[in-house]
Amino acid sequence: MKKILIVEGNLREENQSFSEAGIQTHTESLKDSLAFFTDKLKTHVVNPSSDENIDQNIDALESYDGLIWGGSSLNIYNNTPEIKRQIEFMRECQKKIKKILAICWGMQVAVTAAGGKVKKATKGSHRGIASNIEINENGLNHPLYKNKDQKFNTPAFNFDEVVTMPKDSILLASNSINNVQGINFKVGNCNIWGLQYHPEITYNKMINLIIFRKKRLLAKGAFKDENEINNHIKHIESENNKLDKVSRMRELENWLDFLNLE
Repeated sequence: MKKILIVEGNLREENQSFSEAGIQTHTESLKDSLAFFTDKLKTHVVNPSSDENIDQNIDALESYDGLIWGGSSLNIYNNTPEIKRQIEFMRECQKKIKKILAICWGMQVAVTAAGGKVKKATKGSHRGIASNIEINENGLNHPLYKNKDQKFNTPAFNFDEVVTMPKDSILLASNSINNVQGINFKVGNCNIWGLQYHPEITYNKMINLIIFRKKRLLAKGAFKDENEINNHIKHIESENNKLDKVSRMRELENWLDFLNLE
């Protein structure tokens, strides 16, 4: 049985507000998605921003076969103490865990910890969905994208993007909003697969997040009015009808296969 560490990227207060609204935390969504593929995982969960005495909550990092670091509503360039704790913890993980799947915020933390840069996206945002992500030649030959359609739409929620990749990174997939949608890079013996989108989260949850964040999204100009929000939700609902569960989560399935390789 493989043992993995799951890192929750949101602050405890954000997760509490999710729960009060009847929305799964990102860790809960990830656990459900993992359970779809296997019941042979031992998982521990840690929250570097909110957990005190973090090393006492988990086993020695070297004992984990892999790590999955999920999403968050944080912006890495704000550089708060909570964000700094996540970056430092990621650096420790990159020294001691050999296989990391870094999703959305997790990818941004992994890239930053390895010397790359993340900034506010200049070409737009993904508000529940990312469209026309295209796997490049490197990606087509990478195990991350085994059996994945070369061009696809997927659940996503981000306003920031990787603008400088770590040294010797391999770009795997892009779209018109974010050049870095899929990436592979190594830090010492650690092999990091990074995704800017969310194969582990359903479109239904993304719709619920849009509704939950409606005031916040309007205030920041992500939508001009409620009518645009409603039309956008209808678009996501139509995409939901086209996408089967296994195709959506193919990257997660492929990482689990990678985890099981000796």
